[in-house]
Amino acid sequence: MSDILKYLEGSRRGNFFLLAGPCVIEGEAMALDIAENVKAICSRLDIPYVFKGSYRKANRSRRDSFTGIGDEKALKILRKVREELGVPVVTDIHEGSEAAMAAEYVDILQIPAFLCRQTELLEAAARTGKMVNIKKGQFLAPEAMKFAVEKVRCAGNEQVAVTERGTTFGYGDLVVDFRGIPEMQAATGAPVIMDITHSLQQPNQSSGVTGGRPELIETMGRAAIACGADGIFIETHWNPAEAKSDGANMLALDRLEKLLEHLSALRMTVNSF
Repeated sequence: MSDILKYLEGSRRGNFFLLAGPCVIEGEAMALDIAENVKAICSRLDIPYVFKGSYRKANRSRRDSFTGIGDEKALKILRKVREELGVPVVTDIHEGSEAAMAAEYVDILQIPAFLCRQTELLEAAARTGKMVNIKKGQFLAPEAMKFAVEKVRCAGNEQVAVTERGTTFGYGDLVVDFRGIPEMQAATGAPVIMDITHSLQQPNQSSGVTGGRPELIETMGRAAIACGADGIFIETHWNPAEAKSDGANMLALDRLEKLLEHLSALRMTVNSF
């Protein structure tokens, strides 16, 4: 078991852990500023914190959508956050060839939901020795995630978590079946994270830009904590309306502290039973 997994799993006996940051790295100043602010909140509330930022976005509806500032530049920013602020960092990878490259800069490799069945990608991520966070496909039953986890473990890596982010409902919406949290915990034996921002997406809009319901972020968070989620995933930005990716379902950073206070209080109540 790695230090990062020990760091996160310690929360099972106390508070939840948090993966939070912008959807995509837009620049060094914004990344460091967001990470510093979230770290301060988490330190006060005793929440183990991992900074999240995609170095590149590969799954976009429109060809003119923002995808990143350049792979090496963004990865170096992630490493700077890690080194200057002393927090672990997580980023997405999309192809097996990216795994070793990204692993040089981050602590956790994240597998996007659309790619959670890609065997070669999962095995390549596992072989880096980094922790692997697999997002559940919008098309999968929760218990089916045990097969994705098995692929990582059979490649020699026990450092794995899974993330719920909603299930496709019709053409343009997602729903969350909260039974999936205990079901995935039982089926995989891995920590289960609830993504309380992407689960509120409204994909496949006619504009080609995904919509969202950010006013329900706290509702999703409360339900996830009540159902026993080990961790919470949040995308946040100082001004979601100006974010270059997924702003429609992001949480404004100035609302994060109050949300985490509420979820921490709820977690302590749940732990008391």
